Amino acid sequence: MAAAQLRIFDLMACNVYWDFETPDPREQHKFLVAFYPTGGPPVHELIDTITAYGPNGYRVEIANQPFTPKNRNGHIYDRTTDSHWYMLNLATGFMEAGEYRIEVTPKDGGAPVVASRVQQAGPTEALVGAYENHRKEIYDSFTPGQGDVLDADAPRQGVDVRWSPLSTLSGQDAYYIFRLARGASIAEFDTQNLHWWDNIFIQRVTDPTAGLNRETVTVTAPLEPGAPYVYFTEITDSNAMGDTNICVFQPHQSFRA
Repeated sequence: MAAAQLRIFDLMACNVYWDFETPDPREQHKFLVAFYPTGGPPVHELIDTITAYGPNGYRVEIANQPFTPKNRNGHIYDRTTDSHWYMLNLATGFMEAGEYRIEVTPKDGGAPVVASRVQQAGPTEALVGAYENHRKEIYDSFTPGQGDVLDADAPRQGVDVRWSPLSTLSGQDAYYIFRLARGASIAEFDTQNLHWWDNIFIQRVTDPTAGLNRETVTVTAPLEPGAPYVYFTEITDSNAMGDTNICVFQPHQSFRA
C-alpha cells in the first residue's frame, strides 16, 4: 500500500471584501490552502506547521486546528472530495501586491511542501467598485431570498436559486460560488457541514468557464420541508484558486423549505 502523500492542490492568497452581517472591517485578506486526499490519514495528521510569507517581511502562521467562525483559522473537511483545506481570515486590511508563498512542514521530517502566487491590486479595485455600486440590487435580486418560504407544492429537490450578476448590472465579469447550510442565520451557518455547494474550482477541470457570470444554481441535494436554510454567494475574479486576487463575501440570506 502506497504511503500517504502531502500534496497541495492549489493556493489562495487574496483580498477579501467582507460584507457579512458582522462588525468586522470590510477590507480583509485570506489564505486558503487546498490539499489533495492523502491516500491515508487525514492531512492534518501529517502536518507540523503551515507558514505564509509575503512582501516586506510578511509572515503569518496557519493553525493546525479545526476552523470555526470564532477562530477563523484552521482546517475544513470537504466531504464531496474527501479532502481538507486550510483557511485563515485576517481582518487587517487588503494585501500588499506581490508574491506570497506557503510552506507546509510535515511531521515526518521530510522536505517542506511549497506553493506560491502573485497578488495583483487591479482586480480588487474593479470588482469591489462594481459591487459597491450595485450591492442593494444584487441583494434584492436573490430568489428565494431573505425570509422567503417555498410554496407548499414547490419541489424540494432541484431547487433553483437565482440572482442578478454584475455582468448584467455593470458589465463587470466575475465568478460566483454558492454555499448552502442548514440554519436560519449567519450564526447557524456551519462551514464544516455544508448542505450543498457549487465547487467551481473542481468544475473548471472540465469547464474552463465554470462560474463565470453565473446567475443561477440548482441545489441538487434535497431540502427538508419546513426546515430553514442559509446561504451566501461569493464573488471572485477567477475560478482558479491560484489566480484569484479578490473574493467578495456577500451577506447571508435564509429561507424556509
